[in-house]
Amino acid sequence: QVQLVESGGGLVQAGGSLKLSCAASGRTSSMYAMAWFRQAPGKEREFVAAITWSGSKSYYAESVKGRFTIYRDNAKNTLYLPMNNLKPEDTAVYICAAQGTIYRDPVSNDYDYWGQGTQVTVSS
Repeated sequence: QVQLVESGGGLVQAGGSLKLSCAASGRTSSMYAMAWFRQAPGKEREFVAAITWSGSKSYYAESVKGRFTIYRDNAKNTLYLPMNNLKPEDTAVYICAAQGTIYRDPVSNDYDYWGQGTQVTVSS
């Protein structure tokens, strides 16, 4: 099993920045692609960004391209998401996820491990 714990959320004004972190523990040797999702009140969970195990490839939702960056430090078992130029529509609970096997589509909901999420609120 893998446990994922997010941190770094908070309240920020539009145009501001935050950096989210996701610390993994447990059987981290069985983690492969990782991703960030978000869920706003009354809306379905949506894909934000994903990264392969090696970090060589990353993927983004159109709504965050150019503003968010996903990267990982495998030595620290930590996933990051610096977010710049935040907009009110970015307000959501941000959730970290990891796949437990290789050769799966990272741009999907097909993830085995999920964190509890961290709240990001962007005021206008």
